[in-house]
Amino acid sequence: MESKLEKFSIQGNTLADALRPYTRNWKWFVFCGAMAIVGAFLYVRYVVPKYKAQAKIQILDEQGSSSDLSLFQDLEIFTGATRQVEDEIEIINSRSNHIEVVKKLKLNEKIILLGNIKNTELYESRPFNISFIEVDSLISESSYEFYVTVSTNTTLSLSEQEDGPERQYAFGQNIKTTLGDIVIIPNPDQLGKYIGKRCKIVISPVSFVAELNQDNLIVSGVGEQSNIVNLSFEDPISKRGVDIISSLILTYNRNAVTDKKEIADRTSDFINERITSISSSLTSVDQSAEEFKAGRGITDIASEANINLNIGANNRQELQNANVQLNIASSMKDLVDGQDGYEVLPVNIGLTDASIANTTARYNELALERKRLLKSSNEKNPIIVNLDQQLDGLRRSLQSSLNGVTNNLGLTVNSLSKQQSQINSRIYAVPENERALRDITRRQQTTEGLYLYLLQKREESQIAYASAAPKSKIVDRAYASSIPVSPKIPIVYMASLVLGFLVPFSVIYVKDLLDNKIHNKAGLEKTIKDTPVLAELPKVGRKQNMYVVKNDRSVLAESLRILRTNLDYLMKSKKNGKKGNVIFVTSSVPGEGKTFVSSNLAMILSSTNKKVILIGADIRNPKLHNFFADGNTKRSTTEQSLRRNFGLTEYLYDNTLDSTQIISSEVVNDNYIDVIYSGKTPPNPAELLLSERLSDLISEVSQKYDYVIVDTAPVMVVTDTLLISHNANQIIYVTRAGVTETKALEFPLKLKEEGKLKGLSFVVNDVKETNLGYGGKYGYGYGKASKKWWRF
Repeated sequence: MESKLEKFSIQGNTLADALRPYTRNWKWFVFCGAMAIVGAFLYVRYVVPKYKAQAKIQILDEQGSSSDLSLFQDLEIFTGATRQVEDEIEIINSRSNHIEVVKKLKLNEKIILLGNIKNTELYESRPFNISFIEVDSLISESSYEFYVTVSTNTTLSLSEQEDGPERQYAFGQNIKTTLGDIVIIPNPDQLGKYIGKRCKIVISPVSFVAELNQDNLIVSGVGEQSNIVNLSFEDPISKRGVDIISSLILTYNRNAVTDKKEIADRTSDFINERITSISSSLTSVDQSAEEFKAGRGITDIASEANINLNIGANNRQELQNANVQLNIASSMKDLVDGQDGYEVLPVNIGLTDASIANTTARYNELALERKRLLKSSNEKNPIIVNLDQQLDGLRRSLQSSLNGVTNNLGLTVNSLSKQQSQINSRIYAVPENERALRDITRRQQTTEGLYLYLLQKREESQIAYASAAPKSKIVDRAYASSIPVSPKIPIVYMASLVLGFLVPFSVIYVKDLLDNKIHNKAGLEKTIKDTPVLAELPKVGRKQNMYVVKNDRSVLAESLRILRTNLDYLMKSKKNGKKGNVIFVTSSVPGEGKTFVSSNLAMILSSTNKKVILIGADIRNPKLHNFFADGNTKRSTTEQSLRRNFGLTEYLYDNTLDSTQIISSEVVNDNYIDVIYSGKTPPNPAELLLSERLSDLISEVSQKYDYVIVDTAPVMVVTDTLLISHNANQIIYVTRAGVTETKALEFPLKLKEEGKLKGLSFVVNDVKETNLGYGGKYGYGYGKASKKWWRF
């Protein structure tokens, strides 16, 4: 439990120490905070407020609509992915769109009403409008300023410089300027309010204003899966912000429609060109098909092939029949021609000629009749002779008929054979004709299909042109907030207050961070650790006494009493039966107040009715006589006054002098002390201090006085103090707040470790009131009471 309490106490002290540099400078925080609040008030009072205009649109998905690009995609001329919302955001906030908006709203022309403190830009209630005679392209790239004062309802004064001479003009008059001729046209509804007032007209490049608007516009999507887009714009004039967003959305949609119509026009032109070209190709292909069919006598290859196959089959059948008839007729003829008698001839052998069949039948009847008659008669029988004559006639008739039939059948066979050859040639030519005609038909069908497709697409393109729609739909029309978004008054005051506190905080922090000096007893104790610090002495102003007086109750006197008490306690704890009353006072470098400390210590010791002697051992740079050289120092006798001319240096040089001759009794503010001054500056101070007479002198006076205080030289500058340090019982090392560096303390501590400085202790001199400890701050009622600033 004790360790925890101790740890908490240490942490508390550390935190208090860390905050102390800031709390003691609270006045600076209050002053800087007040200045910051005043600055914030002036800023809020005169800064131009900005209003936020915003709108919300939805990017339409072109996949669900009849996109013009689908025409090119179907024709494989152009393929591309659907635009994403991010792409549309970039298009909306493009520089070209902003340039169109600036030109449309004439945002590059500003009319500023000049005021005594604050100027006001006029947007809606303009007293006049400006028309330029020069071409727009020149005006759009120009920067120009001039000043106009509305004199009356019909006249104005114009100057091209703020302090330049003014020229009188009438409204509507052609005015020559360095930018070209201009005409100022009054706005009758607003002109009367601005009579006698001066306006500044600023013409800026359109591209410059467009880029500013582009930077100020914020276009953002609602979410990754959403097509909703937010647009916001901050402007000192809320109506102008609304107009900019509305015009930007209108320009974006108008450009999108224009692009779609342009694509549709280009598509139609392209399709018309292709239709013209394909129409010629289609005519050529049709003519080729016509010439091919006409040249080869083809109407329908499939039908004609079937007909030829049927004709060929019938022709082969007829040819076969004709060959059979021919063979029968030839056989019959050979039989008839080769017959010697009157034998019966074959009948029904398949000949189609009825006369031959009838003749054959009659011949057979007569031949059978003759044969039957010959059984009962002979060949000379007149009946038989008559029958022979008839048979010969029938034979001759039959031969004649068979010759005719044979000839006819031969002709028929030849004709049918020729016909069969022709039919076969036509059948064999079908694949070739079919292939050639199929090529022509394929080209014809392809060309005709593309022709019909382009006709359809031309109609679709015309429909797309007529029905071109914007790329976005307005969800929330542009509107402006009634409360300005900047400056945000609470934030401005808060930020100003923080900045006001940050300035002294930063200065103190940096100063403390770079600080390597000792400022008070607490800081010194942290540096030297185990070595005692006897006291801290307050800073003494120029108008204050440099030394204490009897019964003094100032903070300085109380600090010296603390030094005296701590010194007595330290000396008593180290007496060990010896007197141990020799006290050396030294420092690191000159100017740290060792003479001030040694002199006041001598006086505060003498105020307790103790015998005190002060020795000025800093013979290189003596300061002791300057300290006592004022009107408050009284000398008892003229003889003692003359002794100030002799000092330690003379004593060490002249062996004939004794200590009584160099001791001067001084009375300072009713404090009695004896002083041995340094004397004249010798050429060899180090060698002089090594004299045994100095040790004898210190030993002698230590027996006569209660306290022997020796003001010595700085130890880091010369070796004088180290040469005589063996004579000291206590060494008070004086440090000066804000002057002595912490690194310089390593030197005396090292000398202490080496045994060269015995009984070393420290005193902090010239400590500011804000850095003093509790005793110095409060004084326990002994300090002067001052009225606080907050009490009246």
